[in-house]
Amino acid sequence: MSAPEFNRLPQIVLLNRQRSVQVDLKALEKFALLVLPACVRESGDGLGLYALSALEEVVITLVSDRRIEQIHRQFMNIPGATDVITFEHGEIVISAQTAERCALEFGHSVAAETGLYLVHGLLHLNGFLDETEPQRSRMHAVQDRIWRAALPL
Repeated sequence: MSAPEFNRLPQIVLLNRQRSVQVDLKALEKFALLVLPACVRESGDGLGLYALSALEEVVITLVSDRRIEQIHRQFMNIPGATDVITFEHGEIVISAQTAERCALEFGHSVAAETGLYLVHGLLHLNGFLDETEPQRSRMHAVQDRIWRAALPL
């Protein structure tokens, strides 16, 4: 299999579809553009399939807990809100309210927590899975390395 084209990156589109948490979209976009090349270089499947670089765009939508709970139930048949949901066609849905709660719990900013979810979603788009403990450990190690290298947000 030939090497991926790292010069070709998808366009990042950010949408804020919630009103309860204040988010600096310009700062989040800058963060996304900073971590995107690092996420593209990481192969989650171990086979060299770089799905992220094949996408034209990645749409990142910030929503409320209520909305992400609806999406979680509709598409995954799992009740309750979650932090981030990724769709393989290039959509990442992030709960701003969950980011706010977790930021307080872990002692960093809402922006940093949202950035963590963004990296997580980008890695999913590049073949990373977190269904088993070995997959989760590997993904979180890569995710944390990329996220920390790009901070502060």
